[in-house]
Amino acid sequence: MLVSLSEAWIAIQDFRVAGGPILNWIGVVLFMMWTLLLERYWYMRTGHPKEVQRVVEEWTSRDDTRSWHASCIRRKLIAEVNEKLSRSLGTINTLVAVCPLLGLLGTVTGMIEVFDIMAITGSGSARAMASGVTKATIPTMAGMVAAISGFYPSVSLLQRARSETQRTADLLVQK
Repeated sequence: MLVSLSEAWIAIQDFRVAGGPILNWIGVVLFMMWTLLLERYWYMRTGHPKEVQRVVEEWTSRDDTRSWHASCIRRKLIAEVNEKLSRSLGTINTLVAVCPLLGLLGTVTGMIEVFDIMAITGSGSARAMASGVTKATIPTMAGMVAAISGFYPSVSLLQRARSETQRTADLLVQK
């Protein structure tokens, strides 16, 4: 059964409201994380090959590739490539780590709501506490799912940055 776009939007809004205000922050962090991840994949696909070509051309145009000075220039070129490959990876890893912490914050705020309801009603009515329990569990789940969705791509990007840096270093042969 196909769900219309408006029905899907309503379901997302209901989920967001049920999860409480922390879910909005998880959404913002998730958006930022995936924006940076996609930018890094885009750079590795389009910008990095051009950068490697530039570095190799700069290195091969040199007459001297064996001296101490040439070795320093080679290390500088490799470091430039590595810096451009690794840009934003620290931020991405931080955002991945923040997601479950925001989920835990949602758990705490949801449980505070449960305790407030218990204090107001003077009982442990499951019906009265249901909203708070929902606000405690949904952000936890959302934070973990958001973190997991960014963890594997961030590790993949880090490994690719290391291997591409090594590949570039191997292209800069000292004659």
